[in-house]
Amino acid sequence: MGDNFTVALCQMKVVEDKAQNIEHALSMIIEAASQSDLVILPEMWNCPYQTTLFPEYAEEKEKSTTLNAISGAAKREDVYIVAGSIPEKHEGKIYNSSFIFNPQGEILDVHRKVHLFDIDVPGKISFKESETLTAGNQITVVDTPLCRIGICICYDIRFTELLRLMALEGAQIIIVPGAFNMTTGPAHWKPLIQVRAVDNQVFMAAISPARNHDASYVAYGHSMVVDPWGTILKEAGTGEEIIYVHINLELIPKIRQELPILKNLRTDLYQIKRK
Repeated sequence: MGDNFTVALCQMKVVEDKAQNIEHALSMIIEAASQSDLVILPEMWNCPYQTTLFPEYAEEKEKSTTLNAISGAAKREDVYIVAGSIPEKHEGKIYNSSFIFNPQGEILDVHRKVHLFDIDVPGKISFKESETLTAGNQITVVDTPLCRIGICICYDIRFTELLRLMALEGAQIIIVPGAFNMTTGPAHWKPLIQVRAVDNQVFMAAISPARNHDASYVAYGHSMVVDPWGTILKEAGTGEEIIYVHINLELIPKIRQELPILKNLRTDLYQIKRK
């Protein structure tokens, strides 16, 4: 495995027209691939973030226009792609699913959002993914020649146990397609990404859709990459843009030696285990 690679975070604007979203994502991937090894799309990039629309926009992996388009792009552009997330139909259920592709256009793995976003902040925001979605039950860590990649989706980042397990299973970068909103975004987006990086001494790459004030659910934006020391390497604004970040994996062992958090875990007192 190499020690250095470049990630591109595509903070794209999502509209109601699925075909238009796919075309737009492809154009951003083409632009991003010329300067990066790994291209990442945001949460629900082919579909507005509305529970009522998820079943309507959902596709099965085996016959998915969306995934076929991304597979073709990965192959043509010779790049790894974490395809944000899309509504996926699987065995009669709908999931919020993130597919990772290699440069041969093959799906390496899929992460189905484990923690469904069911919240109610009176007077500000109410949202219930469980109205139409089913929770996944896999912890997703994928080996690639770039590095070992962990994937979780949006609300998953709030659960320390999930990300700690990824780190213990060797994840070096944790990718988080996420659509925080205008209530939770300003309050929690940046500190959560930084503290997960610091807790687990990994790189964090969190990708939001661009802010669209015409949407019923307005995403916060501010896609960013944070290093294992908690330093923000690059942060997007609120509009459409692609940010590029150089990942130096040598930082991980260096920081873990200087500040041996994972070595100092008191597993005699507590431990987190997979079920």
